[in-house]
Amino acid sequence: MKTVRLTMAQALVRFLDSQYIEIDGEEQKYVAGVFGIFGHGVVVGLGEALAGGGHSLRFYQGKNEQGAAHAAMGFAKQKNRRQIMAVTSSIGPGALNMVTAAGTATVNRIPVLFLPGDSFACRQPDPVLQQVEQFGDANITASDAFKPVSRYWDRVSRPEQLMTAMINAMRVLTDPADSGAVTVSLPQDVQGEAYDYPVEFLAKRVHHVERRIPTKGQVERAVAMIKAATKPYVICGGGVRFSEAGKELADFCEKFHVPFGETQAGKGTLPWDNPFNLSGIGNTGSLSANRLAKEADLVIAVGTRLGDFTTCSKWLFQNPACRILGINVASFDAFKMNAEPMVADAKLALGAITEALAGSKYRSSWGDRIAREREIWKAEVDRLYSDEGGGAISQARALGELNDRLLPHDAIVVSGSGSIPSDMQRVWRTRVAGTYHMEYGFSCMGYEIAAALGAKIAEPSREVVAIVGDGAYTMLHTELLTSIQEGRKIIVVVLDNAGFQCIDNLQTNQGISHFGNEWKTRDPATGGLTGPSVLVDYAKNAESWGAVGLRARTVEEFREAVARALKETRSVVVDAKVLAKSMTGGYESWWRVGTAEVSDNPAVVKAAEDVKEQVALARKF
Repeated sequence: MKTVRLTMAQALVRFLDSQYIEIDGEEQKYVAGVFGIFGHGVVVGLGEALAGGGHSLRFYQGKNEQGAAHAAMGFAKQKNRRQIMAVTSSIGPGALNMVTAAGTATVNRIPVLFLPGDSFACRQPDPVLQQVEQFGDANITASDAFKPVSRYWDRVSRPEQLMTAMINAMRVLTDPADSGAVTVSLPQDVQGEAYDYPVEFLAKRVHHVERRIPTKGQVERAVAMIKAATKPYVICGGGVRFSEAGKELADFCEKFHVPFGETQAGKGTLPWDNPFNLSGIGNTGSLSANRLAKEADLVIAVGTRLGDFTTCSKWLFQNPACRILGINVASFDAFKMNAEPMVADAKLALGAITEALAGSKYRSSWGDRIAREREIWKAEVDRLYSDEGGGAISQARALGELNDRLLPHDAIVVSGSGSIPSDMQRVWRTRVAGTYHMEYGFSCMGYEIAAALGAKIAEPSREVVAIVGDGAYTMLHTELLTSIQEGRKIIVVVLDNAGFQCIDNLQTNQGISHFGNEWKTRDPATGGLTGPSVLVDYAKNAESWGAVGLRARTVEEFREAVARALKETRSVVVDAKVLAKSMTGGYESWWRVGTAEVSDNPAVVKAAEDVKEQVALARKF
């Protein structure tokens, strides 16, 4: 067997550079590059291998390890999981900074390869800088923290272990059902150790991603359930988007007159004006989507995790006769809520069901109800989009200005935490597929700006706009500097309402007094955070990074700022001060939170009683 002598890190780089993916007959390179921050645990190993050349992997210098990893996630998501980035760091704080991002990737089923440095495998110099010593188990290091949030985890303690580790890593990364964070820990001494690697391991490798075909029995059972239903209802999840099953969903809904509601991950697969699109569903859903979901006698859950926001904590489907058909490539999700599972690719499953039903003359009994509810919701969104706000900007009005007036329809909008994604799932009118980019599985503050950079790298010809609250901006905006460094223009719209107002709303809705969520100065008289609001100039902060900083206090100023931002050639931050509590409402939804059953505050006790009443209406599993 022909071999070549390389360090483990050099072999890793060559291996990554040789990976390809094939889907539906289209083949492309799989690993586009590496994000990272070099520390002593990785710079002279993997860093040397990347610096040595002889490969096509582009290195992107992150400014915060979590931000770098979120950028990698944003890239992979925007690429519809058909291309990925690796992310690397040193052994201690750098590695641990990436754990949150690994959880974000795994929850959202987005493939990201994490390559944290690790302590010396030989242990001769232990304890080394940044090493976390466990007194009772010397095999545990900081890298073990990735285990609970990774789909696959491995440690390369000998250079020859790299081969099985990376083949398994690629198996998971390219699996539509099992994808997420993959962590391969790299001890810093082993990275530099040499081994005679088989040339076969380093050769071009094509990963063929096959669509899971629905069985005859699965199709027959699904058809029988639909025929038995009078008011079927589809949930369009992220699996519809990743399967590229938009046409199949549209055909099914049109032929059989079935409405659909969108999850955060599925939103934008079909345009907002599709006659069967009811917009977002669930706790952050629209009035039309939630009203019809309550009446449905069959819920066809396609490519969704059926999370508590989508199902209103299993409260939404209130028709006692309602059954659930779970269509998903992941059997873990297909079985949820006691569903009849159809473990298959969304595109093939919807196509097969449509074909099998075609000769039956089946049609739902929704009649003109779908169109009427859509009109009611359209009028409500129009109202929110024209909210005057007493001269100031409401959050809903700002979204309306961006969506209907200011941004090009093919602009990619990115968000991921707080009330902004809630409002956007309800009211954002997506006109071009693939332009609604949301992380709401983990609701990870700080995803937005980094992911916008990743999306811009994925689609450099489009405008990419991160819409964030002041809390999310403050949490993590360091990759704004990377966007300047790379010449990748992004627009960041900060809707500043002076605090974590989304959580403040949740708190007060449960009868609790405002506490710890509004950005107030400490009042010497009370000792609490009850003084005047903290004032922050986010535009000036942006200018310090080398970006363009713009300010808006009125709707007209907001229009002027965004118009100028679109003309700029470098990254822009628009600091827009919006009215607190100017989000959208709940629209006949409910969400279960752990409310205190015992309190001196009567309002809290009342809230706990209300929770018990609503739990009684929810499905138990």
